[in-house]
Amino acid sequence: MSAAMTAAPGAESRITLSWRIMRLALRELRSGLGGFYVFLACVALGVMVITTVGALSDALKTGLARQGEAILGGDATLARMHARATASEREWLLAQGRVSETATLRTIARRLDGQDQALIELKAVDAAYPMASSVQLNGGLPLDQAIRQGDDAAADPILLERLGLKAGERIRIGNAELTVRDTVKSEPDGIADRLTYGPRIFVSLATLEKTGLVQPGTLVRWRYSVKLPDEAGENTSGLAQFRRAAKAALPESGFSIADRRDPSPQISKTLERLRQFLTLLGLTSLLVGGVGVANAVNTFIDKRRKVIATMRSLGATSRLVFYVFLVQVLAMAAIGVVIGITLGILAPSILTAFYGSVLPVKAEFTVSVTTIATAVAYGFLVAILFALWPLGRAEAMSTAVLFRDELGAGHVRPRTSVLIATAAVAAILVLCAVLTSDSRIIALDFCAGIAIMFAVFIALGHAVTWAAGRMTRPRRPELALAIGNLAAPGGLTKSIVLSLGTGLSLLTAVALADASLVNELTSRMPAKSPDYFVLDIPKADYAAVGALIEKEVPGSHLVSAPMLRGRLLRLKDKPAEEVKAPPEAQWVLTGDRGLTYAESVPEGSKVVAGEWWPKDYSGEPLVSFEAELAQKLDLKIGDQVTVNVLGRNLTARISNLREVKWESLALNFVMVFSPNTLAQAPHAMLATVTLPKGIPLALEVQMARTLGQAYPAVTPIRVRDAIDAFNVVFAKIMTAVRVAGGVTLLSGALVLAGALATAQRKRILEAVILKTLGATRRRIMTAHLAEYLMLAAVTALFAVVLGGLAAWIAVAHVMEIEFSFSWVAVAQTLGLATALIAIFGGIGTWLVLRARPVPYLRTE
Repeated sequence: MSAAMTAAPGAESRITLSWRIMRLALRELRSGLGGFYVFLACVALGVMVITTVGALSDALKTGLARQGEAILGGDATLARMHARATASEREWLLAQGRVSETATLRTIARRLDGQDQALIELKAVDAAYPMASSVQLNGGLPLDQAIRQGDDAAADPILLERLGLKAGERIRIGNAELTVRDTVKSEPDGIADRLTYGPRIFVSLATLEKTGLVQPGTLVRWRYSVKLPDEAGENTSGLAQFRRAAKAALPESGFSIADRRDPSPQISKTLERLRQFLTLLGLTSLLVGGVGVANAVNTFIDKRRKVIATMRSLGATSRLVFYVFLVQVLAMAAIGVVIGITLGILAPSILTAFYGSVLPVKAEFTVSVTTIATAVAYGFLVAILFALWPLGRAEAMSTAVLFRDELGAGHVRPRTSVLIATAAVAAILVLCAVLTSDSRIIALDFCAGIAIMFAVFIALGHAVTWAAGRMTRPRRPELALAIGNLAAPGGLTKSIVLSLGTGLSLLTAVALADASLVNELTSRMPAKSPDYFVLDIPKADYAAVGALIEKEVPGSHLVSAPMLRGRLLRLKDKPAEEVKAPPEAQWVLTGDRGLTYAESVPEGSKVVAGEWWPKDYSGEPLVSFEAELAQKLDLKIGDQVTVNVLGRNLTARISNLREVKWESLALNFVMVFSPNTLAQAPHAMLATVTLPKGIPLALEVQMARTLGQAYPAVTPIRVRDAIDAFNVVFAKIMTAVRVAGGVTLLSGALVLAGALATAQRKRILEAVILKTLGATRRRIMTAHLAEYLMLAAVTALFAVVLGGLAAWIAVAHVMEIEFSFSWVAVAQTLGLATALIAIFGGIGTWLVLRARPVPYLRTE
């Protein structure tokens, strides 16, 4: 062994040197994994989160791709609002392959006795539907038999439960009375339709005509599924060729086109953004766990100080020692990464077993190479980042210092090349986070926030140690001992402050952001918000509808606006699909948008640039655009936008920009046109109804029932019900975010446990000496408890400040809503800090107190 060490590294070939490093490293690992359990847990936990998120995202993407034909009902779809396909458009579609036509709209289903009603999503289908897969009914009837024997329907079981009906009974939709023949078990193309606000009901297209719901301007979404001939729909080139042909043959149609490769772009984008966000949280847990990696490496080196000193005495160079122990660290990191990836791959199947029914598509598990590579890269990079500093310090220590145990080791710094390598690894981590993120600015802000968080708590740890060292010791011996422990150079202060502080800060930020969002959605709602939105009011009936509502509930206030749907086709001279908009503005360019026209500025809006058109304006088409979105889309006064409405393209010039107070729930739109642009187009009216305060709920329900009976095509939506439905979805999302934030706190808890285990040998020796000098177990326990509580208080205080600052930046400057401080979130942070410290500190102190004195006094 000494000959191998005394040979000059420069005289050996790289292969020989590498072999000897590997052999020495493996020989050192024969002693087992002792001291590396926290290291493995921290790496495995972070890698598991990243792998789980990626694997679940891959599973859903694969499910979308493989089920694309069933989801669309064919190889491709063309969809638009308001306008059914014309004869020429239908002729072109039929020339491409088999075609199925469906129509969906929102309306009201009512009991025949008028005692109850419910908002529904009506879906009318032709005889060819569905061309792929099938609609499953609970009674076993084929869909054709359930909806084509007469005025029949198949309904979601929830609807019958709400109305107190059962299969075989009749309901009223519009002007038609329908018999519910069966209930719907599954629908293959449900996610291809727009977001639904109520239970689904299937009818035939012939039955839809009998309801009288389809009128000029009614918000009906017509969708045409196309099954391409031969293998054209089976390959990418055939699908791409179809899309090009559709755009060339139907340039003015306004159809939005999707194909089986990505049947629901909105869901795909949502999944991708959620994956990126949760991956960043997983990276945070890895970085927090990196402190545990550093602690474990420090412990590992501490236990082998004399081994290192012996190797150095026998002629081993500092760099040889450095590389031997780096190989061991990488071997441990590899074990942690393998454990994390294994658990991460298994986790999605467990999640879908419990929550698969709420997923938008059936997950099909295939983990991509990108997911594995990302998790592996993050795991190794974080392990190396946090291991280089303690390894560099061990390399830089002299043999004499190593033999003298810990004396003089406090101010040793790694050599310059190790510091450069550490900075390079950190830069690679940031680069990976930025390149894999949809929004690079958010990723950079995230990385900067994590760096600031680490810097703050590292500085805080040093500050607490410095301040404790200069404090006057109190007369009470337990407190004096506690303060002395805080000031000890090799004590727990820095590790606990860093590990606990980072986890608590993130959890505080998530909790405060959650509180602000909930507050924005509830208490911040305007005092005079409307009680109902009323959809699809025929223009000719608007006055009569208003009179009926006033008769039923005197003192009601109605505000109306024309309502159309249209799709943005061009911004300035660029097609909408080619515009590179930021993620928060991309939604404006995809799908149909609500449109209106007005003579005056709508309530809840304020012109901030340009001028509103005069009354009786009759010049070129003008449009008012929402100011914030215009800025994100790089639009300014004088630019032109083209929208497709009712199958016709309209180009208008932006004459002004509006600041919109969306939370007022007033009738507002992204685009408001001058009346001469859209007034002649067939359309319905949208209205808000504000009822007098304090009216009985029974009177409110009676008003909605009477309105529905008199005007079957009109759809009243209670604002409170819509908000409650949104809050249910929002609560699920925030629960997922809190769980992800909790994983980071778990990493901090692991690091805390590791820090206490690292110092356990020193604490046992200290306790043995104190007991020998006459200290009781109670006094030692009290001293440790006082130390831990002081650390918890200081750490939690800074975590609240830092987490609050992070939440304020995210809420006020990213989400752009009012920040609301929550004392509940603060109390949760303080409680968690105290609980973690008490649990891990109590366990550590118990292990210290139960140690027998004699063995430690002899060995030390």
